[in-house]
Amino acid sequence: MTDLSNDSKLLVTYADVAAASERLAGRARRTPVLTSHQVDMRTGAQVFFKCENFQRVGAFKFRGAFNALAQLDEAARKRGVLAYSSGNHAQAVALAGQMLGIPRLIVMPQDAPQVKVEATRGYGAEVVLYDKDTTVREELAARMAQERGLAVIPPYDHPHVVAGQGTAAKELFDEVGQLDYLFVCVGGGGLISGCALAAHALSPGCRVIGVEPEAGDDATRSFKTRTLQTCRNPDTIADGARTPYLGKVTFPLVLRYVHDMVTVSDAQLVSAMLFLFERMKIVVEPTGVLGIAGLLERKVQVPAGARAGVILSGGNVDVRDLCRWAAERG
Repeated sequence: MTDLSNDSKLLVTYADVAAASERLAGRARRTPVLTSHQVDMRTGAQVFFKCENFQRVGAFKFRGAFNALAQLDEAARKRGVLAYSSGNHAQAVALAGQMLGIPRLIVMPQDAPQVKVEATRGYGAEVVLYDKDTTVREELAARMAQERGLAVIPPYDHPHVVAGQGTAAKELFDEVGQLDYLFVCVGGGGLISGCALAAHALSPGCRVIGVEPEAGDDATRSFKTRTLQTCRNPDTIADGARTPYLGKVTFPLVLRYVHDMVTVSDAQLVSAMLFLFERMKIVVEPTGVLGIAGLLERKVQVPAGARAGVILSGGNVDVRDLCRWAAERG
């Protein structure tokens, strides 16, 4: 069994997160931190929500995308970039590239939420759709990038992307101080890796908890076994967490700085979405509620009175889907 938690193998440090924070100043929104008496009563904890559903493009992904694109040299900027994503990273690269004057080609699955496809095109990016049942997106992206001479900006497994994502947690700690727990959604591990780095530096006693959908539990299995596990095209409404595996950048960071990993069902995600909509009047997508679902469903025993942070990672949900899920729930 290979132990990948050695610090010498870590490609991102908190210094990178701090530098990304400076780079993003005036570019990314400093999203609000909300609280809810109802959530506190239900969980017994004092809960602080970092609302990245109010970020540019409606998701935390803008942070990593802008941080990565801003560090490209002039020649790479002129050639352009390629990104592959089911939606939020696609929109983020599309907008960041528009702001920086960089051409963008985005590879998206045919079943990506239409609201995300339309938004990506709306930011001026070229979109290429593919069949995820017959095509490996990384292979398609590599081939197209080579043909066009484009720099590839992956959705999570990139040091600059990870550092950018970590600024969400940095802002949370800067605003509310130290926390006992931090609940973060997990797909490919970019967000939780960056957030865990921030937690380790700014709130050393904070336990960082990753939350995945049950159908896409590769990161949880990888964390438990310390061996990289895979999961191809998981059947979950959390489209941002349909990633096949953690990456070479993110896996060592998860092993080093994350304290536990848990999973929740799609039904629990819908319950969390509707709870936030009804009680806090905010719209959060399925992937975005993974963290709060883990807390509400008591997947980790949080002591009474503990201070817990939750990253609400995005709000790009198709209203038609939300209505259908609500009706099915009854």
